[in-house]
Amino acid sequence: MGGAEEFARILATRGVEQGLIGPHEVPRLWDRHLLNCAVVSELIGDRCETLVDIGSGAGLPGIVLAMVRPEINVTLLEPIERRCRFLSECVAELGLANACVLRGRAEDVVLRADVATARAVAPLDRLAELVIGMVRPGGMVLAIKGRTAADELKKARPVLRQLAPAAPWLYARGKVRSFLRLPSCGSSLDKAGHRWGSAITGRVQSPPARRG
Repeated sequence: MGGAEEFARILATRGVEQGLIGPHEVPRLWDRHLLNCAVVSELIGDRCETLVDIGSGAGLPGIVLAMVRPEINVTLLEPIERRCRFLSECVAELGLANACVLRGRAEDVVLRADVATARAVAPLDRLAELVIGMVRPGGMVLAIKGRTAADELKKARPVLRQLAPAAPWLYARGKVRSFLRLPSCGSSLDKAGHRWGSAITGRVQSPPARRG
């Protein structure tokens, strides 16, 4: 818990000063950002060994996932130098031995992970193109979305169909999954008094076995 509190302090000070977090987000850092990134770890399987957080920015969800899942090696992928410096400082100060920062763009980096995460990076149709080569066959793409998740998935279907013929092992299906969020965020309450967020998950299919 101490690491999370320190990360919250960093976000509320240097994160705001460097333009990574808006000042109006400070009062809701815990419920809207930190805790809602932490619960996403429930969608990641126990066999995951490597994870890449695309467009990591302020480290949400990458740094949070590195804290709650210390058994996973997390790569924080970010193209902007000043953000990379911020992320490197966070990794060092929080003592995250399982996290590293890599400067680069998703479309340029040679990297294969078990899971790729993305939060507020791009619409799913664009994101699908970015993650083509970043997830191993059998791995998972986890795009953290809001209430528009189902609409984004529907819109992205044509792009996914176009990608599949060129590389049939790429994920060509997605599923909208829900995760529990805190009461101050998201959509309306359910009967139990819970709010739910949405994430789009897609499995990367293994290449079909060749005959003959």
